[in-house]
Amino acid sequence: MSMDVLFVGGTGQISLRCVERAAGEGHRVTVFNRGQREEKLPEGVTSIAGDMNVPASYGQLGEQSWDVVCQFMVFTPDQMVLDIETFAGKAGQYIFISSASVYEKPARHYVITEKTPTVNPFWVYSQNKIACEAALRASDDLSWTIVRPSHTIRTGLPAQVGDGAELGHRLMAGKPVLVAGDGTSVWTLTRPADFAVPFVGLFGKDAALGEDFHITQDRGFTWDQIYQAIARGLGVEAKIVHVPTDTLVRYEPEWTGPLMGDKSWTALFDNSKVKAVAGAFTCVEGIDEVVAESVANFKAQREQGGPGADADDALMDRIAAEQMALG
Repeated sequence: MSMDVLFVGGTGQISLRCVERAAGEGHRVTVFNRGQREEKLPEGVTSIAGDMNVPASYGQLGEQSWDVVCQFMVFTPDQMVLDIETFAGKAGQYIFISSASVYEKPARHYVITEKTPTVNPFWVYSQNKIACEAALRASDDLSWTIVRPSHTIRTGLPAQVGDGAELGHRLMAGKPVLVAGDGTSVWTLTRPADFAVPFVGLFGKDAALGEDFHITQDRGFTWDQIYQAIARGLGVEAKIVHVPTDTLVRYEPEWTGPLMGDKSWTALFDNSKVKAVAGAFTCVEGIDEVVAESVANFKAQREQGGPGADADDALMDRIAAEQMALG
């Protein structure tokens, strides 16, 4: 059944592939964003340029009814309150993109399910997503679904410590790259093209209303395996230096949230709940294929003179040298 679907966002890391999937399934898709990205939307998709922070611009979305609203751009509770006011009584299904980083760290079971508690004392980003979820659950006259992606990759390289572009430049320069711990913690990477299949499969499903789902692939990789695959794609060697997580965050306190609140822990997910509602789906499992699009995008950006080394480069040199000096 074709539905009227609104994407708030729509050209981002995850959302573009979801827009493509929804349009390919025959839905009537509208995208609302600032129109600042060069990503090409599928033929037939309606684009509305606007800003969530401008009431006159954003308020127009609540003047019509939508079968499904997909919200990719809400990160704080005040933004969620605005969305509830805008779409209450106007959306048959409101899908909020939260984050799998909301789950407790470390998880009390080695496989994470939707029953895993949502509590993250380390990362403000995750705490805000938890608060957004709570506000949505308490809302009236808005039928909601919560979706929690884990680490999805398309436009940027997956980095555990620091920025993906910085990781790529260090690998290309033959510099050591940092991995928290001993490199054996298992991490889940999902391509947005694979994520999009069950995501769109949740559209219009009564069983999805008032429920939360994470969507990831079923297997994971160690961070050493991830960095080695990126290096292979770039045609270089990965010179990995393992550093204890608590040491890393002493060097750079801003890494505390992303590391202690997310990437330093093993994260494997049971996708049974979303499969039961959206249908069975499969994801690319080979690590080289998983990172291939990210590697290709990094190469293209580098050739076009994209971002170079950032402010963390010298600090990473120092940490690597001091750690290697320990023998």
